[in-house]
Amino acid sequence: MELLLIVLPAFLIFTTGFIGQKALKFDIKSISKLSLYLLLPFLTFDTFYTNQLNADYFYMFVFTVLLTVMLVGFTFLTGKLLKVDRPHMSALQLGSIFPNSGNYGAPVALFAFGALAFDYAIIIMVIHAFLINSLGIFLASLGGENSSGLKGALIRLIRMPVMYGAILGIIFQIANIPLPSTIIDGISMVGSASIPVVMLILGMQLAEIKPQKFNIKYVSSITLLRMVVSPLLAVALVQIMPVSELIKHVFILLAAMPVAANTTMLAVQFDCKPDLISFTTLVTTLLSLISIPFVIFLLG
Repeated sequence: MELLLIVLPAFLIFTTGFIGQKALKFDIKSISKLSLYLLLPFLTFDTFYTNQLNADYFYMFVFTVLLTVMLVGFTFLTGKLLKVDRPHMSALQLGSIFPNSGNYGAPVALFAFGALAFDYAIIIMVIHAFLINSLGIFLASLGGENSSGLKGALIRLIRMPVMYGAILGIIFQIANIPLPSTIIDGISMVGSASIPVVMLILGMQLAEIKPQKFNIKYVSSITLLRMVVSPLLAVALVQIMPVSELIKHVFILLAAMPVAANTTMLAVQFDCKPDLISFTTLVTTLLSLISIPFVIFLLG
């Protein structure tokens, strides 16, 4: 019961967003833009500015990319075994490779392991944002009708304000630029506001999903790869990660998260089986109510 209570606050906020969207029909795109362009950059700046740069950053980046590459390989082999066409192959990869580390993973890391774990989760979230807005766009464009290719992926990446927040935070820390405590408090306040907002957005996005009939092999494959294979690969990788146990726990926890909500937006934008991606986002998010407490239990 105590483990369930760890994820319950997150689901209460998701449910609030879900009910609010059903009842009031908010403009999700505008709220998402508010979060992406105004709130999250402050959060990433605060995280990278206040946390001392060390080798852990490098290891988190390397092993997150390594896990992503391994998932690409596993998903490709799964698609070949299922003999899927190119659109479904891209959909399998979008759904299986990218975890919901921002809307879901970081808050749960906070509830489960504390403030320092939350900071680590934000760092990994920024890395995931980089991967989603580069590799994710490339995969979606390969399987979709509205392809913009590598140029479109690079343009979208350049426009990501979350990345600039992280870069500025690193520059200010390396240059040892002191900021008044009042400024830090203001930045922290705006950044902290992003946490419940992104969780509400996920609930709103789930409210817009319309359950449909899909071939069970696609839904089950994405679910298995995202919820089982990904955390197992993470467990194997942390055995050689020269970092603290807390970072290893956060790494595994985020690897066990459901399908990233951002992949739904990519699937819609590039017409890459958006209904399938949306549905598996809903399925894996609901399953996580059981799986995430189990993962936390195994992590001790």
